[in-house]
Amino acid sequence: MRVAALYDIHGNLPALEAVLAEVRSSRVDRIVIGGDVIPGPMPRECLDLVFALDVPTSFIIGNGDRESVAATRGTMSSLIPPSFREAMEWNGRQLSAADKTAIDSWPLTERITIGGIGEVVFCHATTRNDTEIFTSATDAAKLTPIFEPLNASLIVCGHTHMQFDRQIGRTRVINAGSIGMPFQRPGAYWLCIGPGVELRRTEYDLQRAADRVRTTAYPLADDFATKIVNGADEVATTAKFAAAELK
Repeated sequence: MRVAALYDIHGNLPALEAVLAEVRSSRVDRIVIGGDVIPGPMPRECLDLVFALDVPTSFIIGNGDRESVAATRGTMSSLIPPSFREAMEWNGRQLSAADKTAIDSWPLTERITIGGIGEVVFCHATTRNDTEIFTSATDAAKLTPIFEPLNASLIVCGHTHMQFDRQIGRTRVINAGSIGMPFQRPGAYWLCIGPGVELRRTEYDLQRAADRVRTTAYPLADDFATKIVNGADEVATTAKFAAAELK
């Protein structure tokens, strides 16, 4: 079985369309959407696309999905920065009742046995919650108590928008990277798993995508479009996350 792991789409429809074209050509048997389909500039379009996939698809919850729904109920976390609250509320207004029901049902983790790999556990941030931060530089001693008891061959996560592959004790841990808003060089990052593991980066027309984003009513459209084109400094972002990583 071949599984595509698609994480942190963040409403970037052009990036998602480009990745799905490669997913189809890779002839995968299953897709795991690893959280944070939203928020972003084209949430309605991205949700419609992933809900209509003709390949068996599993969803797990991301903090962005959860908080977008919470915004519709007046229960958005106080941890959401003031500069982002309007954008989260805008995303919430794009959701139908069926969307909210579906997102409410998404689990925190998914476990799949994949030939050539073994037991694979998918989560958004960690298996404990959808918000914990760790990076390629986080001390393994902090992570071993979380991942070792799972008895999995591979843990796939996302959340920090930086693709990496590292060993934590006996467990291989891979961050799938972000399709829609990578904190590294521009592109759309994802994984193809089975019988080996392929860390993928899909190229697409960044400027055209940015132009499409700027035509939306998303409150942070211009900033998002700029990030599509420019990406981010991975070293600087890793250092910034160090202050917020799990204890």
